[in-house]
Amino acid sequence: MPVRLRDVANRLGISTAAVCKALKGHKDISEATRQRVLECVRELNYQPNLLARGLSVGRSKAIGLVIPELMHSFFAEIAHGVTRQVQSKQYTLLLADSEENPEAERQAVELLLARRVDGLVIASAQSQNDLSLFEELQRREVPFVLLDRRYPAIKAPFVGIDNLTLGRLATEHLLKIGCRHVAHISCLSIATGPGRLEGYLHALEAHDGKANPRLIVDTTRAGTESVDVAAYQAMRQLLSSRPRPDGVFCFNDPIAVNAIKAALDVGLRVPQDVAVVGAGNVHYSDLLRVPLTTVDQSPAAMGAKAAEILLQLIESEGSLRPADIFIPLNLVERESTRRPRRICEREKGGSPARRSVRSGLSKAGGSGT
Repeated sequence: MPVRLRDVANRLGISTAAVCKALKGHKDISEATRQRVLECVRELNYQPNLLARGLSVGRSKAIGLVIPELMHSFFAEIAHGVTRQVQSKQYTLLLADSEENPEAERQAVELLLARRVDGLVIASAQSQNDLSLFEELQRREVPFVLLDRRYPAIKAPFVGIDNLTLGRLATEHLLKIGCRHVAHISCLSIATGPGRLEGYLHALEAHDGKANPRLIVDTTRAGTESVDVAAYQAMRQLLSSRPRPDGVFCFNDPIAVNAIKAALDVGLRVPQDVAVVGAGNVHYSDLLRVPLTTVDQSPAAMGAKAAEILLQLIESEGSLRPADIFIPLNLVERESTRRPRRICEREKGGSPARRSVRSGLSKAGGSGT
C-alpha cells in the first residue's frame, strides 16, 4: 500500500500541513523540522501524489500526444522525444494513434480531453481544408502545439521542418551525383506532401531541368491498399515509364524502402541504375540491404521541442505567443546514392529546356509521413 502524507505526519507526530510545508521549503517551518521530514520521507519511501497535487491547482500534470502512425519509426522517435521532455518535468504522457484517419483523430482528442489532459501535441491527419478541430480546441481554450504538419491558417505554435527545403535538398543531391531523369514519389494527401513536391520542382527548375509529369507519382492512400503496396506499385509504374528515372526522391523512408525493393525485383542495381533518397532517417535506414540516403529530420529533437513549448504554454496559461520552430535538416548519404565516379562523370551534362509542372500527376494509391 502506498505511503501517504498522513503516514509521514503520524510517524513524526506533526500535522499533515506541516509536512506539506516542509516539503515545499516553507518559511514557517524550521530547518530542524524540515530535515526530520526529509529523513522520514526517505525512510518510508514516500512518493507524492502528482495527480492530486496537480488537481489542487487546476491541472492534471498530464499531456496528450496524437500521432498518425505509431508503427512508423519516425513517429515512434517523436514520441520518445516527447516522453523524455515531459518526464523531466514530472508530467505524464497519454498517447493516441489516429491511423491517419481524421475522424479517429477527433475521437482520440475527445478521449484525451475527457481524461483532463492539460494540453495536446498533435501531428494531425486533418485536411488543410477542414480546420474545425483546431478551431474547437481554441474555443475551449485547450493549449496545443502542432507537430510535423503545419496548418498556416491556425494561429498555434508549430514545430517541424521546412518541407520545401527538404524536397529541394534531396533532389539537388540526386542532380549532383549525375542523375538526369529525377522522379518523385509523393503523398499529397499528407500536409507535408505538397511542400516536398514544390521543393523537388524548384530544384529541377534551378538546375534548368525538365519536370516530366510521368516521373511524378502521388501515392495517396486509396481504399484498403497498404502503404507498402502503394509505394511498391508507384516505383514499378515509374520504372516502366520513358525515360526511365535514374534517380528517385521519395516522400519518406518507408516509401523509399519499397521503391528500392521494386527496383531490385526487376533486376536493377541501386544506385548504379537508379539512385534513391528518402526522408526521415528512421532508425533502420542504415541496416537495409542497400543502406538508404535520407534527409534527417531529427524526430526525437522535434518531439522534445514540441513538448517543451507545450509545457511553457501551460505554465504561462496561454500568454505565450504562437511561433513556428523549424528543425534544421541534414542529408545523410549512404549506399543508395553512392554511385561509382565513372557513372557520375558519364551521366553529367545535358541541360533540357525548363518546363514547370504542377498538374497532371499520376495516381497510384497509399502513404504516411
